[in-house]
Amino acid sequence: MGLEVRMTKVQPTLFDKPGGPVAHEQIVLFALGDFQSRGKILADREIALDRLLGAFRRSAEFFESDHLSDLEIVSQLSTLGAKIQEVQSFVAKHPYRIEVPKTLAIRAKEMYAITVGTRIKSAG
Repeated sequence: MGLEVRMTKVQPTLFDKPGGPVAHEQIVLFALGDFQSRGKILADREIALDRLLGAFRRSAEFFESDHLSDLEIVSQLSTLGAKIQEVQSFVAKHPYRIEVPKTLAIRAKEMYAITVGTRIKSAG
C-alpha cells in the first residue's frame, strides 16, 4: 500500500502579496525607468537620492511590494553599477548622491517600457 502525497494550493491570507516576491533589482530598475519616463535626465549626472524617492515609492507600489530602505536602494544601485557618494547627514535627510551610467539608464528605461507595455520611441 503506497502513500500518495498531493500538493494543495494554499489559500492566501489577507497580508500576502498577490504577485509574490519581487527582486530588489526589478524595483530599482523600474524606478529608474519611471524617473526617466517623466522627462527627467538620469544618465551621467549626480542626483540626490531625495529626488529619486518618489520613483522608488511608485515602483514598490506597482509591484505591490514593501518600500525599500535607503540602504537597500543604495546597495542595489551600487551592485548595478551606479556610483554612490555619501554626504554628511546634516546636508540631507537621505545623505546619498547617485550617478547612474548611461548603460544602466538605458537598461532601466527599456525594462520600464517592457513592464508597463509601452514602446520606446526612437529618436530621429
